[in-house]
Amino acid sequence: MSPLHHAGRELELVRGKSLFDYADELGLRLPASCGRAGDCHECIVEVLRGMEALTPPAAAEAFLSGSYRLACQARVTSTDANIEFASLRRQAQILTRGMRREFSPEPLTVRRGHDVFYLGGPGGSRDPERVGRWPGGLYGVALDAGTTTVVANLVDLERARTVYTASFENPQCFGGSDVMHRISYDTGPFRGELKAAIISRLNFEIGDMCGRTGIPSEHICEMVVVGNSTMRDIFFGLDVRSIGLKPFRSVTEYEFERGERESTALSVNAGELGVAIRPEATVYGAPLIGSHVGADAAAGVLAVGMDEEDETVMFVDVGTNTEVVVGNRHRLLAASCPAGPAFEGGGIAFAMPGYEGAVERLSLRDGSVEYRTIADKPPQGICGSGLIDLLAELRRTGRMSEMGAFTDGSAEFAFVPEKGMTLSRTDVSALAQAKAANYSGQSI
Repeated sequence: MSPLHHAGRELELVRGKSLFDYADELGLRLPASCGRAGDCHECIVEVLRGMEALTPPAAAEAFLSGSYRLACQARVTSTDANIEFASLRRQAQILTRGMRREFSPEPLTVRRGHDVFYLGGPGGSRDPERVGRWPGGLYGVALDAGTTTVVANLVDLERARTVYTASFENPQCFGGSDVMHRISYDTGPFRGELKAAIISRLNFEIGDMCGRTGIPSEHICEMVVVGNSTMRDIFFGLDVRSIGLKPFRSVTEYEFERGERESTALSVNAGELGVAIRPEATVYGAPLIGSHVGADAAAGVLAVGMDEEDETVMFVDVGTNTEVVVGNRHRLLAASCPAGPAFEGGGIAFAMPGYEGAVERLSLRDGSVEYRTIADKPPQGICGSGLIDLLAELRRTGRMSEMGAFTDGSAEFAFVPEKGMTLSRTDVSALAQAKAANYSGQSI
């Protein structure tokens, strides 16, 4: 009898048992607002091996393809094959420290006496909107919706400080690993599934942040969302078809050009969007720069103060959709380059995002490999920083040529030999293409 595998743990296979049942045994917190009936489409998991030993996809899973299943619908039919699955609720390790820029905040959500008001625009350019009675605290959520990784900050708006930071894998990966695949998916028969997936996961994270900090969700009176043009517009439920067609513009850009809106920014009530904070709170989608250069790049420019610099500065947001901005307070030029998810674990045989068990540091010494994993867990794969280390070490020790070929003529190099984890010529080629895309964007 073969076992079921998850993150290094093994459980006995039992016919008729669902992957959700196994998730319960493993202590995984999968969402299921429909009572595991398959209607809410929330309990998505990735089947890494053993798909043939599970029931065929049910009608409720028609929106999924490839290796993705609903945990409540996928049941074991054979105990003769190894089954391994991964939750899409994995926590990514992100950099949370950095340089702090001193500035005087001008919040749009403010307390006036016993009431909370949303000023409606920079500098209060519109009539203030009453959000409601002051609940005893005034907090906001700053969300960076990346193609691969999402980061949420819980912010104390009255004290201008970050209270808690959460990061997680973007659960929209079943719709493709890059923005063009997400656009194709969201403009097909399952439009709205990508939005539902990220809203569901975000609500889970908000609940977790509130539980850890003791801050009621009713105290969250504002949310700001940034991301590339596709990620932002999918979050707000807009039609993203135009972003996938030349000249690759959001519908908000066309509406702005026609004079139908004041900017490409978006503003929706949380209750209308389905976000689990104060229903009257405003969810603000920051404006886009243009084409695939989105609100995340605009936020980055403001964060580093490029708009105030006399010297020429280059800002690079490296990711699945890399964005580059060059200039100073007089002029700014921006470009995007589809680097793909290679440095975030996509398309590389044994790569993975920065989750527990990922090899994050690596060196070659005296013919042996020394590595360190995130959280010191048993190795599950290798993340971006580990891949960069591995490439650098292979070049430093003369084991790889400048063209990416292994000098001993082999087709691969084992970096965790005891688990059979290797880096192949195909992997090296994918990494080289990702680097080339980033470099091209900067050169242009």
